Amino acid sequence: MRKTDVEATTDLAGAALAAGISAIQDTHTGIAGRPFRVLGVAAAPARLIHDTVSTAVYAGLRAGLRAAAGLGAIAVPADESPAVDSHRTGSAVLAVLNGLYGDHLAARGNRFAFGMTVRHEGGDLSLEPDGLAGAFPDATARLVVFVHGLCETDRAWRYGSAPDSGPAGYGDRLHNDLGFTPLYLRYNTGLHVSENGRALAGLLDELVRGWPVPVREVVLVGHSMGGLVARSACHYRRAGRQPWTDAVRHVFCLGAPHLGADLEKGTNVLAWALAKLPETRSLAGVLNARSVGIKDLRFGSCADEDWCDCDPDEFLRDRCQEVPFLPGAHYYFIAATLNPQAVGQVFGDLLVRLPSASGQGDGTGRRVPFEVEHGHHVPGLHHFDLLNHPAVYRQMHTWLTRHNG
Repeated sequence: MRKTDVEATTDLAGAALAAGISAIQDTHTGIAGRPFRVLGVAAAPARLIHDTVSTAVYAGLRAGLRAAAGLGAIAVPADESPAVDSHRTGSAVLAVLNGLYGDHLAARGNRFAFGMTVRHEGGDLSLEPDGLAGAFPDATARLVVFVHGLCETDRAWRYGSAPDSGPAGYGDRLHNDLGFTPLYLRYNTGLHVSENGRALAGLLDELVRGWPVPVREVVLVGHSMGGLVARSACHYRRAGRQPWTDAVRHVFCLGAPHLGADLEKGTNVLAWALAKLPETRSLAGVLNARSVGIKDLRFGSCADEDWCDCDPDEFLRDRCQEVPFLPGAHYYFIAATLNPQAVGQVFGDLLVRLPSASGQGDGTGRRVPFEVEHGHHVPGLHHFDLLNHPAVYRQMHTWLTRHNG
C-alpha cells in the first residue's frame, strides 16, 4: 500500500475511532442522566464529579486514538506500490466508502474522496484535446456517457460479466451496433446530487470542447442515483445553453428513484425516533452521519433548492422541486420489479419501487413528465440487473434506432 493511502486510511481510522468514543460517551451520558434527573438537586455534587471525570476520560481517549493513528502513518515507509483504487476490490471498497461518507471525506480533504472524472483503462483520463485524441484514436461524433449509481464505480457497468471477457456491457454493444463512443464516469456519490449534477455539466463542457471530432450526438445513461445526476446536469445547463446540451438527444434513467427510495425514508424515520430518547440519541447520530448523497435519495432531490438552508434530517418532509427536461432531448425510464408480482409491487427492484422509478407518483402529487411511450417495465429483475442485461439493452437499442431513424 502506498504511503499516501496509509495516511488516508489512518486519517479515517482516527476519525472513526474518535466518533465511536463520542457515541459511547453520549450513550453513557444519556443513561447516567436519567437517575440524576430523578434525584434532582440532591444528586448535583455527584453529577458534577461524574460529568467532569467522564468528560476528561473520553477526551483523553479521543486524543490518544487520533495520535496513535497518526503515528501509524508516520511509521510506514514510502513506496511505489499500486494505489488502492487500482485493484478491483480496493476500488469497490472506496466506492462504498464514498457513497456512505463521501461528503465527510471531501470535507476532510481525504485522498480517498473521488473527484468526477472520465475513466479509461483503469485510470482518470485527461480531457485535454491531446489526451482525448490519444485515448480515442477512432473517436466518433456520437457519445454515450455512463453515470453510475450510489456506492458504484465505472466498473459497475460490467455487472455479471467476466473481468476479461469481450464486449459485455451496454457501451461495447452501442459502439459495435450503432457507432457510439462509450465514456464512463466515476464520482463521489456521497455529495449532493445537485453538486454532482453541476460537476457533470462542467465535465461535459470540457469533454465536448476537447473531443477529437465535432460532436453530433450525446446520450446520457444513468443507473439509480446516476439518473438523477444526469437530470440535474441537464437542468443546470438548460438556461445557459452549451454545445453539449444542444447535442443531447437521449437521457436514460435505469432504476432511478425520481420520487425517492423507501430505504432512505425508513432510515430517516428510525433516526428521528432514536433521537427522541437520550439513551439512544447517539445511535441517531450514527445513522444521521450517512452522506448527504444518500439523504438526497429520500425524495429524489436534483436541485440545490431542495436542500439549501434545510435540516437534512427533518422528518419526512419532501422539499423537492421538479426540474424540467432539456428541450430537444428524449427522456426514458426503465424500471424493474422482483418476482413474484406481489413481491415486486411491495419492494420494486429491491431498492426502488415502480412508482418512483417511473416518476408517476404514489399518491404524492409529484410527477416526472416521461412520455407514455418512453417508459419500460422489466419484471423479474433486481436493481443491479439493470446495469447489464439483454432485455434492458434491447429496449435502449429500440428507442435509439426509432428516434434516429
